[in-house]
Amino acid sequence: MDAIEVQGLTKTYGGVAVVDGISMSIGQGEVFSLLGPNGAGKTTTVEMLEGHRRPDGGTISVLGFDPRRRERAFRERISVVLQEAGFDDEFTVRELVRYFHAFYAHPLDVDEVIDLVGLDEKHSAKVKTLSGGQRRRLDLALGLIGDPDVLFLDEPTVGFDPAARRQAWSVIEQLKARGTTILLTTHYLDEAEHLADRVAVIVAGRLVAVGPPAELAAGRTGATVSFRLPPATTVDELPGLGARPVADGAGWRLATEHPSAVVHALTGWAIDRGTELPALEVRRPSLEDAYLDLVGEPPQANMGSAP
Repeated sequence: MDAIEVQGLTKTYGGVAVVDGISMSIGQGEVFSLLGPNGAGKTTTVEMLEGHRRPDGGTISVLGFDPRRRERAFRERISVVLQEAGFDDEFTVRELVRYFHAFYAHPLDVDEVIDLVGLDEKHSAKVKTLSGGQRRRLDLALGLIGDPDVLFLDEPTVGFDPAARRQAWSVIEQLKARGTTILLTTHYLDEAEHLADRVAVIVAGRLVAVGPPAELAAGRTGATVSFRLPPATTVDELPGLGARPVADGAGWRLATEHPSAVVHALTGWAIDRGTELPALEVRRPSLEDAYLDLVGEPPQANMGSAP
C-alpha cells in the first residue's frame, strides 16, 4: 500500500476551485516534492493531507487513515515541519526537544536527534540565542523526535547558507534511508532535483506533471551552449552556428537543438585560430527548464538555485 493516496481531491473558495481534481500516490519511503507558483494550490493540498483542512470532494488516505478524522493514531505517525514555528525562547535546545519527546509513544533519542540536525554544539543554548538557520534546524529536530512514518516538510532550508543547506539535505537523505516518507514543498528547484524521487507540478489547482526530475527534464529537447570569447575577439567573428549567440553576463550563450554541431563549429574555429574558448559548456535541460515550460512564467524571487 502506498503511504499517501489521493483521488479526485477538490477544494473551492468563493466559487473558485483552489484544488481541482488532484489525484496522486506517494510510495512508502519516497521523497515526493510539490512544485508550483504561489497560489497554485500546494498549501491547501498539503493541509488537507495533514488533516488541517477538509476537502469538498475526493478521497485521501495517509497510512491507511482518513486525515479528516484526526485520529490520535494518525497524528502520532505523521509530523509537520512548518516554514515558521514559534516556541518559548527561554528553553534550551535540549529542553525543548526533550519536552516534545514526551508527547510520543515511541520517540527517538533526544541527543540522537539533536546530533542528526547538527545542533549538538548548541544543545545547552537558549532558543533566543540561535541564528535563523539554527532555529530552522530546531524546527526539523522537533519534527523528527516522534519518529514519524510520514514527514511534511515546508520550505526546510529557507534562510540557510550553502553549507547548512547541504547538511539539511543529508538529514533528509538519512530519513529516507530509514524508510520515512517525505512530502517536500520547496521553491528551490535544485533542492527538489537533488532530493526528490518524484516531483509533481501544480498549476491553478490542477496537477500538470508528475515524474522523476530527470524524466521531466528529459522531456525537453535541445541544450544551451555557453562560452566566453578569447581576448580581442568579437561575436561577429564566430562561424555560422545556426543562430546568433546572446550576451550572458561576461559571456555568450546559444539555445540550440543541435549542441554537438555547435560545439564542433566553435572548437574547430578556436583550434584554427590557435586559441581557446574559456568556460565552454553544454547544459542540457534541467528541472527548472521543464518547470518554466509547464508553469509558463518566470521564476519567483526565490525560485531556482539558492545562494
